[in-house]
Amino acid sequence: MTAIATPRHRVSVATARVHDELDAVADASVWSMDPDETGQTLTALARAEARLVELKARVAAHADDLHLGREVGASSAAAWLAHQTKATRAAAGGAVRLGRDLEAHPATRDALAAGELHVEQARVVIRWVDRLPDTVPAEKVVEAEAHLLALAREHDAAVLNGMGKHLFEVIAPDQADAHEAALLEREEAAAAKACMLTMHDDGQGKTRGTFTIPTFHGAGLRKMLQSITAPKHVAATQGAGAAAERPPTPEAMGQAFCELIERYPADRLPKTGGVSATVVVLIDLDALTGRLEKAGVLDTGEKISPAMARRLACETGIIPVVLGGESQPLDVGRKSRYYTPAQRVAMLVRDRGCRAEGCDRTTGLHAHHKQRWVDGGRTDLADGVSLCHWHHNRAHDTRYQTTYHPNGDVTFHMRT
Repeated sequence: MTAIATPRHRVSVATARVHDELDAVADASVWSMDPDETGQTLTALARAEARLVELKARVAAHADDLHLGREVGASSAAAWLAHQTKATRAAAGGAVRLGRDLEAHPATRDALAAGELHVEQARVVIRWVDRLPDTVPAEKVVEAEAHLLALAREHDAAVLNGMGKHLFEVIAPDQADAHEAALLEREEAAAAKACMLTMHDDGQGKTRGTFTIPTFHGAGLRKMLQSITAPKHVAATQGAGAAAERPPTPEAMGQAFCELIERYPADRLPKTGGVSATVVVLIDLDALTGRLEKAGVLDTGEKISPAMARRLACETGIIPVVLGGESQPLDVGRKSRYYTPAQRVAMLVRDRGCRAEGCDRTTGLHAHHKQRWVDGGRTDLADGVSLCHWHHNRAHDTRYQTTYHPNGDVTFHMRT
């Protein structure tokens, strides 16, 4: 710890005393604290933490006034603080900005200094009060800030943020609808400008990325993924014990996103170079027929397993370029291999959903050959069956025995 050299100001003296007290308990064991004292102490520490955050922000804003760090060439007090404490520039800058914001909102500063709210709540209060129109009278702004501070006693920052969107209703209920409409329009315009997506392959079979999309599109994507992860569907496709009435896990949402990509109709995409933006897979004939385990190569350069290539070859979502001896093209997506749109509609009308026993899926179905096309299967209705994404995977999973029954049902059994 670096002690303050000869502290004179009472804030400096108090800070030094805080360090002295923390030094005194740095090695103290807490095992002997009973539950009541533990709870009270934890709550008190949370309040103390909030008070320290306010004090730090106040001093950081003063440091900015003094242009602290100028003597050593620092571009700003925040840059100096980041270098001295090894904090990120964003964190140091955030302390300065919070100090400035609290200067402009004394009621929120007082509440934070008293430990009556968390710093996340303070930022929410400041954000929504600052978003009030300039035409709002000063006394109404004070009233709005007091209203949010009162709500902060009962609600965390996330809930408080939702309430902040309706702050204008408190001070001008007659104008609230028009204000909300204008606010949403500004948010949507800002979201459209901020819309972005980044993707990169990590070289280990995974692609990572981040995205920012408008609220409307985010709600639509969430509903799409949640429909795929719905407990009823999961129970039907993976067994009754696989689903539960709870929000889907991040892993389940990720798997649903992959399924959504596979389901998207290729004919709905803009054409590039005269063909739909479908993925091309290069695969040896021996690998396609299962006589050789060799990776398939995408036209973008990535590789996939032969099992995945064989599964995808049943669908028109990819164009399989089958390679024979000396890698010579033998067939580039023969039309007779795939079911036509009319055949698919007829099959869906006939099957009325996935024919896997116990499955309730009726949308996003795949047309599957009962006898593999490479083994002489015919692309006609008699040799085709409708399967959902999950069961189509099982039909191509060599760990399962697939049985086609006379009534049209399909059952799967793990091989022993």
